[in-house]
Amino acid sequence: MEEKDLKQENESNVAESLSEELKTDQPEAILPKDELEEAKIELAEQKDKFIRLYAEFDNFKRRNAKERIELMQTAGRDVIQSLLEVLDDCERADKQMAQSDDVEQIKKGIELIFSKFRNTLASRGLKEMKSIGTEFNADLHEAITEIDASAEMKGKVVDEVEKGYTLNDKIIRFSKVVVGK
Repeated sequence: MEEKDLKQENESNVAESLSEELKTDQPEAILPKDELEEAKIELAEQKDKFIRLYAEFDNFKRRNAKERIELMQTAGRDVIQSLLEVLDDCERADKQMAQSDDVEQIKKGIELIFSKFRNTLASRGLKEMKSIGTEFNADLHEAITEIDASAEMKGKVVDEVEKGYTLNDKIIRFSKVVVGK
């Protein structure tokens, strides 16, 4: 039993001596007061910059979201304003049809209105896709049906059920077509 007691005593002596060495051999990690004050001031400045930058970014996000909402609400405003002129022409044509029996004059007036309507949409970037007589292309056309056709029209668009349109070179509606087989 004495050996166990000696071992425990030696271990406790070693532990005490190590702890005393650690206490005395610790390097001086404490900064002088001037350097400590400078570090505190610099830290405070960096915190202030961070807070200001964070607040500025938060304001940017809010402003950007608000602008996006406003843009979505008024996106069609210019187009609608330009179409109001066509609507006015339609209303004048409606009044004229009620008063006049001259079919040719009414027909010419309506053709002018349609022409103005097409020109207004074209000025906003709308283009009609040409399909009849072209090769069927699944990226541009939606096949409604196939019909028997001459040898030269096989695989080509024979008829167009609904026109396709692009807006600024992006397809907004596919052409619905009849394809020759």
